[in-house]
Amino acid sequence: MIELQDTSAIVTGGASGLGEATVRALAAQGARVVVADLGHQTERGEALAKEVGGLFAVADVTDTEQVIAAVEAAKELGPLRSVVNSAGIGWASRTIGRDGTYESAHDLDAFKKVVEINLVGSFNVTRLAATAISQTDPVDEDGSRGAVVNTASVAAYEGQIGQASYTASKAGLVGLTLVLARDLAAVGIRANTIVPGFFDTPIYGGNQEMKDNLTKQTLFPKRMGLPSEYASLAVELIRNTYINGESIRIDSGSRMQPK
Repeated sequence: MIELQDTSAIVTGGASGLGEATVRALAAQGARVVVADLGHQTERGEALAKEVGGLFAVADVTDTEQVIAAVEAAKELGPLRSVVNSAGIGWASRTIGRDGTYESAHDLDAFKKVVEINLVGSFNVTRLAATAISQTDPVDEDGSRGAVVNTASVAAYEGQIGQASYTASKAGLVGLTLVLARDLAAVGIRANTIVPGFFDTPIYGGNQEMKDNLTKQTLFPKRMGLPSEYASLAVELIRNTYINGESIRIDSGSRMQPK
């Protein structure tokens, strides 16, 4: 097991939702966490970082300079051992429009933006943070140095109508998982991916009707997931050194329907 006491960690999308819960869970293990998020989350992110004894860093995951700055900030807090990528966005649009015109087809720039943030951004953070982790001393006789956890979605397997860009980006993360594990094995870094189902986060904007509808698709327990349950799995994937190259569903056994 990797002990996180007096190490540093980075959580992207860390100021709210799944990321915020993960920041708290890592801090409870003794890690000093860099809460990485966009500029408009500065007030919330700084308050959270102060609460857990960490640091807030403005970091667009697609901006290499900002990500490097966040990584360097983490190194100042302690040896970097863990990275959790939970930053992401969604976009709802069918592939073609109802009127049959080219203009009403799925906006290509929107598709690119979702893939750029969810997939390319997660890879950007992984490649840079893993570089820093590789420079640390091993923590056990196996040569373990740390771990990366990415965040996909059950949409990677059962994308719903209108989720083309989101599904493509999340399926890309699932497909990337084993490659990352193989690439990083030489330096003792593991890579795993969490595949969440329906979790009660601010992304739903308090839309209770939508949340109630999603809950109907869960198996047991018959409710949405708690961010703390996601965070618990993230910590286990970091600490347990024999879990590597896996994409793990956490979804109450649900399977998404077409719509």
